[in-house]
Amino acid sequence: MTTAQTTVREIAVENPASIRIFEKFGIDYCCGGRKPLAEACAERALEPAAVLAAIEAAAQPAGHAAADWSTASLAALCTHIVTTHHEYIRREIPRVRRFAQKVVARHGADHPELPRIQVLVKTVGEDLVQHLGKEELILFPWIASLERNMATCGPPSLGCAGAMKHPIRVMMAEHDAAGEMLEEIRELSHDCTPPEGACPTYLGFYQALSEFGRDLRRHVHLENNILFPRAIELEESRG
Repeated sequence: MTTAQTTVREIAVENPASIRIFEKFGIDYCCGGRKPLAEACAERALEPAAVLAAIEAAAQPAGHAAADWSTASLAALCTHIVTTHHEYIRREIPRVRRFAQKVVARHGADHPELPRIQVLVKTVGEDLVQHLGKEELILFPWIASLERNMATCGPPSLGCAGAMKHPIRVMMAEHDAAGEMLEEIRELSHDCTPPEGACPTYLGFYQALSEFGRDLRRHVHLENNILFPRAIELEESRG
């Protein structure tokens, strides 16, 4: 039973439809999802009962339910993350950086927060591209190999028992760093709210930032809250 003492992470994993509600109320369900819902609500001056009611009402019609990645194969989840979220990052980072360059050139003098946002966009983009490469070349193949080898009780293709925890900790630390930069962008941009009378490029820039943050939160949720815990549990189950 979901209560105000259930962690945000647990709610998001057990009820994927709740993610839209957390996004609506500005509740962090990925990097900051380890705290009870009551604590997360207090930080946002929200009533837990109202959020719980919204989550309950978010049940989707049959045939339109969100995918339940808590039961899919780890290999399938890795593939989904790469094709959906990694590709999105690679596609959107150049676009957001072009927006930033145009907006800073035109409005940076009047809006001193914009140059700082541009620096953050550049840094988080470069960091994430390196991060994706490490996952795709090393960690995800390792996880998929472990899953395959479990059928024959063979050894994992890399490392030894418990070895997966370290690279996963590194990936989660990098998620936290990206999340901190996006949070600073959110604060500087007043939750991606453009000033009155903003030009179409300014509007497009903030819309792109908002969408990028939303996708990254869903991306990190799938890894931090589902893929990584399941991979560690699978490795540890070998004894």
